[in-house]
Amino acid sequence: MSDQIKFIVDNLNKEPFRKSYNLITFDSLEPMQLLQVLNDVLAEIDPKQVVDIREEMPEQTAKRMLSLLGILKYKPPGNATDMSTFRQGLVIGSKPVIYPVLHWLLQRTNELKKRAYLARFLIKLEVPSEFLQDETVADTNKQYEELMEAFKTLHKECEQLKTSGFSTAEIRRDISAMEEEKDQLIKRVERLKKRVETVQNHQRMLKIARQLRVEKEREEFLAQQKQEQKNQLFHAVQRLQRVQNQLKSMRHAAADAKPESLMKRLEEEIKFNSYMVTEKFPKELENKKKELHFLQKVVSEPAMGQSDLLELESKINEINTQINQLIEKKMLRNEPIEGKLSLYRQQASIISRKKEAKAEELQETKEKLASLEREVSVKTNQAREFDGTEVLKGDEFKRYVSKLRSKSTVFKKKHQIIAEFKAEFGLLQRTEELLKQRLENIQHQLQTIEEKKGISGYSYTQEELERVSALKSEVDEMKGRTLDDMSEMVRKLNSLVSEKKSALAPVIKELRQLRQKCQELTQECDEKKSQYDSCAAGLESNRSKLEQEVRGLREECLQEESKYHYTNCMIKNLEVQLHRAIDEMKAYVSSDQQEKRKAIRQVILFNLNYNQNLGKKLREKQKAVRESHGPNMKQVKMWRDFEQLMECKKQCFLKQQNQTSIGQVIQEGGEDRLIL
Repeated sequence: MSDQIKFIVDNLNKEPFRKSYNLITFDSLEPMQLLQVLNDVLAEIDPKQVVDIREEMPEQTAKRMLSLLGILKYKPPGNATDMSTFRQGLVIGSKPVIYPVLHWLLQRTNELKKRAYLARFLIKLEVPSEFLQDETVADTNKQYEELMEAFKTLHKECEQLKTSGFSTAEIRRDISAMEEEKDQLIKRVERLKKRVETVQNHQRMLKIARQLRVEKEREEFLAQQKQEQKNQLFHAVQRLQRVQNQLKSMRHAAADAKPESLMKRLEEEIKFNSYMVTEKFPKELENKKKELHFLQKVVSEPAMGQSDLLELESKINEINTQINQLIEKKMLRNEPIEGKLSLYRQQASIISRKKEAKAEELQETKEKLASLEREVSVKTNQAREFDGTEVLKGDEFKRYVSKLRSKSTVFKKKHQIIAEFKAEFGLLQRTEELLKQRLENIQHQLQTIEEKKGISGYSYTQEELERVSALKSEVDEMKGRTLDDMSEMVRKLNSLVSEKKSALAPVIKELRQLRQKCQELTQECDEKKSQYDSCAAGLESNRSKLEQEVRGLREECLQEESKYHYTNCMIKNLEVQLHRAIDEMKAYVSSDQQEKRKAIRQVILFNLNYNQNLGKKLREKQKAVRESHGPNMKQVKMWRDFEQLMECKKQCFLKQQNQTSIGQVIQEGGEDRLIL
């Protein structure tokens, strides 16, 4: 209950309530104030509930709140009798009734706001059957039901749009971009139409291109179906392997298990469950019931002050002293039979505590095991979604490790081969460099020979001629290919243009019709808007006047209310004082002594006499203490001197024992004599 009150206070201190309560002030609220707080929370959920409780009759308040709680689907605890107590508690502002309602409302405020908003439009008005026989009433009821269904569908669409994540600005940008693309496509289609109309047999070519497109789409669909079937086959194979592994593990567990071990395990589980059901759970349930009863008792009591707390502390101290005295008496008796029984009781209590501790440990380990199994299943599902493969276990993991080892050996061999290839590549690079150097030397020698013969540059010109002829042949081939590609591209463009023309022809017709409708609707919208603006201006002026009048009347009403409540409070105070005076006079005049004792005058006189007697006794005691103070102080001084004298004698005696004897001490008649 304390957690519930704390939650209520925290939420009432936040927006939009701003109540600035704490636990003590909230718990000390009067029933009328509690009902006002509940009404404020209901008004936040449904604005129609903004009402001052003081102006409303209690029966009307309870009826209004119960109807709204029924709309919000609040279920009070208990059966039919508890429902009647719930209604009574709501009328009188009982804390055990209002606290759960506030906790339930503040937990789900946003959800209840939505429910209250929908209830205004979706609660169906029940029309009697005899009224439905009238045609106009029946038609109106039918229209009402149709509008309700339309509201449901529109509200669902609105919620879907809110949760879809699309904003109006993005949608407008997309629409404008699509319109621009549409205009560009229309222009391109018109240009392509003009070009295609000059081509012969363009209708047959369009038909063939359309058939080609249909076949390509069918081919893509079949390829997609093939891929889906492959995926289904792969998942089915994986599922089969998983089931086979489970079957193997279950067979392995069944082969290792014996009937005796299974029976022993089942007996242990049965013993543990029976202990939990017969001993542990009933004790815990009883403790929880006691705690709940105690908390309910504490909550039902009124708020305590500092004097009440001091009185309770004094009672607790008295009871503790009585308990200690009883324990001392029991220990003084010290009966042997009780001692033996106490030992056995202690041993039994220790064993029972150990048993409970072990049971709790077993329960905790079982919960941990279940949570770990859930985590393992979650992790396996995540791994399956991420990688598409199952987590390996047992023999499969061993086989996987053996495969990895074999692959690692193959990898090492391949790595060695790659190293050999790299070494051979280095040798080949070196040979290439050497051959290039030899080629340069040979070319240098060839140039010197050509210069000697007078034909320098002959080999270079020959190489250049061969290279130019090769380039010319490549360029000729490329020209031929580009011409073929261009013709193919033109053919494809013509087919695409014809397809787009045929596809956009009905769209253009519909667009023309829609443009005409759009112009008509815009004209009608402008006319309706002008009518609406004129009507709204007139209504706004009337509304402002009515608001001013209502504001003035409300201020007058509030002033009269404050006067009324002040006079009522004064009358009630005077009535209470009058009743107390009448009761006092009745008790004082009554012949019954018992009633006279209850009178305030008699109680005050009794307390006055008691205090006077107590003061007289204390004054006598003070007088006696003052008279005996001087002799007592003298006696105290004499005792202190005597104590000093004895201490001095003690010191002298100790010194005499420590020193070496230099004579003989003789004590006679109270005299001490030293004889050397």
